[in-house]
Amino acid sequence: MSDSNEYDAHDDDMAPDDTDDLAPDGVEIPVGPAGDTAPGDALPYGGDDDEVKRVEAALYARIGEQSPEHRLTATRRAVELLGDPHLAYPVIHITGTNGKTSTARMTESIVRAHGLRTGLMTSPHLVSIRERIVIDGEPIESSRFVENWDDITPILEMTDAEVTAKGELPLTFFEALTVLALACFAEAPVDVAVIEVGMGGEWDSTNVVQSQVQVFTPIAIDHAKQLGNTVAEIARTKSGIVKPSSSVVSSAQTPEALAELERAAELTESTLAVEGTAFRVTSDTPAVGGQLVSVQGIAGTYDDLFVPLFGAHQAHNAAVAIAAVESFLGRGSQALDEDVLSEGLANATSPGRLQPIATGPTVVVDAAHNPHGAKALADALPVAFPSDHVVGVVGILRDKDARGFVRALKDTVATFVVTQPPGERALDADEFARVVVDEVGNDRVVVEPSLAGALQEARDLADDADAEDAMVLVAGSIVMVGAVMELVHREGGSK
Repeated sequence: MSDSNEYDAHDDDMAPDDTDDLAPDGVEIPVGPAGDTAPGDALPYGGDDDEVKRVEAALYARIGEQSPEHRLTATRRAVELLGDPHLAYPVIHITGTNGKTSTARMTESIVRAHGLRTGLMTSPHLVSIRERIVIDGEPIESSRFVENWDDITPILEMTDAEVTAKGELPLTFFEALTVLALACFAEAPVDVAVIEVGMGGEWDSTNVVQSQVQVFTPIAIDHAKQLGNTVAEIARTKSGIVKPSSSVVSSAQTPEALAELERAAELTESTLAVEGTAFRVTSDTPAVGGQLVSVQGIAGTYDDLFVPLFGAHQAHNAAVAIAAVESFLGRGSQALDEDVLSEGLANATSPGRLQPIATGPTVVVDAAHNPHGAKALADALPVAFPSDHVVGVVGILRDKDARGFVRALKDTVATFVVTQPPGERALDADEFARVVVDEVGNDRVVVEPSLAGALQEARDLADDADAEDAMVLVAGSIVMVGAVMELVHREGGSK
């Protein structure tokens, strides 16, 4: 993906369509240019039973993620009534605009390689809502997901009653999901939780945790309506996760964003380690199935680490993850064991981020949905998947910078097949097509509102192109990427 693509966590989130006719487990899906394969159950495709869907429906019946309440009081009250499960384990808390999910996944994988039982909360999900709550590297079991939900439901209802009596709105989808995740981690139990912020930071419901390490991935303009119109405003909101006397780790930032992080660290008497000064990527070399990355960490030097993710941005995400774990395990004063670190990074995954999912022709999906993420995608794609002819299947949500997204990709994509993601927030395909035509010209644009039809059209165009290495790229919306992955999975992984 461009993981620089991960973007504000639940920013592209919608409930995926239910699908009952999926292929059975065991279908092999190509995951690397060398023909490496992974089982079809690498994600819980079609793995959600009726009880999980009942819980999911109850969550989605609440106020949606795109309308977050700027408050912590409701979530704090719910966890208080539950006995403060979030205080039962230390936390690494991760925010930023792009790269959060991949950084969170690498951080969790490194910590788990050190023998600790981990919890991981990320958002949004691609296929199953259980992807958001991961225990020891696996999506939470259906039975535990449902049982924990049933256990906390009376508390959620009690909280709803209290806050509505004060004239406030009941717990939102993301507030309720956060309470569920925190309870699941305590029940597991986990030794440490890696938690990705949903939106912003200061008032995000995950900020009820008392984290020991706070991590900031690149901060850019996104969610301006909720977070502000300048990088400084957005960074100020995100810096609200910094806790007193803690360890703060940040990727390289713009001067405006860095100034806010420095201010927050100073006010809380926390340490601040910034990429480029406290730690850095010293080299990254493309390799089959990913890349070899060397990192000068806060406390140690680590050479030729295999990272099974594509793109220079993922090398930087790996460096941030290493610095975060150094800060967590030894307050930045003790180098990590290189063998354990190598194992942790080599086992890291980030589905939907610059991920090949089919051959004949090659189909690559990427969750990029803002200009910053699209730029990272444009830089990474030619290195990871060299091609003289890229056919792009693109769709985007109404509240995104559609023009900026297209501009970032117009020199990479030869033909744009314009479609629309599932859900009410999708930008109409015809309306998006007008933007794309304005940027690249009419002769490079095909419109196909049906996602399945758009994917087939793109494959046909790639097959007909005068290039042996023609490929299809799907990008613009996380939920659209998840839907395409399901479509391909049903086919058995190839055309």
